[in-house]
Amino acid sequence: MKFLLDAHLPPGLKRVFASAGHDAMHTMDLPLQNASKDGVLNALSMSEQRVVVSKDTDFYYSHLLHGRPWKLVLVRTGNMSLSDTRRMFEQHLTQIVNALQTFTLVELDRSQVSGIA
Repeated sequence: MKFLLDAHLPPGLKRVFASAGHDAMHTMDLPLQNASKDGVLNALSMSEQRVVVSKDTDFYYSHLLHGRPWKLVLVRTGNMSLSDTRRMFEQHLTQIVNALQTFTLVELDRSQVSGIA
């Protein structure tokens, strides 16, 4: 599965996805890096069928109203240390991927993965 990690998440998180066999990129990999607009991320998500992983609720509303991004993992954790964030994704990545087989919108909090839409 292909993922696009938004600016609010650490770039090093790509390694968690890659070690599980997924193609992951971060906004830092884009020409405008973390200054990339949501529209650019949505367009990339649609054209490459990438799942956007973000804390930004703008993507939530865009997905519900316009079907963009292609698929979304909305991270609802608030601030966490880098190591706690990495552990959370390591613990829940299989559940996230499984939920994305059925849902186009998945929420992740500190303790669970929920399929929303």
